[in-house]
Amino acid sequence: MLEERIYRDYLQALKDKDRHRIEFLSFIRAELKNVAIELKKDKLQDNQVWEVLKKQKKRLSEIKETALSSNRSDVLRAIEKELAILESYLPQPLSETELSTVIDEVISQLSATSLKDMGRVIKAVLEKVGARAEPKEVSRLVREKLKS
Repeated sequence: MLEERIYRDYLQALKDKDRHRIEFLSFIRAELKNVAIELKKDKLQDNQVWEVLKKQKKRLSEIKETALSSNRSDVLRAIEKELAILESYLPQPLSETELSTVIDEVISQLSATSLKDMGRVIKAVLEKVGARAEPKEVSRLVREKLKS
């Protein structure tokens, strides 16, 4: 499981005395623990871990934009390191072509023909691809396909 991999990497960072990695993975582990407590679970599923990681990636991206606009190179370097660590745990996103293929399959399975079916199609596609596609991108592609 992904949560266990993060823990093993945290232990390795402790052995390597990689302070930055230790601090960041400790923070991520705390976030995962908070979500697990909130959901009243001992362990999170990989898709739940990915959701937490995606939220953190979004947060870090916003901080990065702020650091860029205020010329804070020290903060920018730290954020880029954290983003690199974070992205190593996220699944590779689907290309637009791959996503389009999945959407076509779902549309034919559900016999969707109009924009009225858009919600069902998006839900089915997101269940199928998980964290490998952004909901906004899925929505845009589904809308294009159902309009034509």
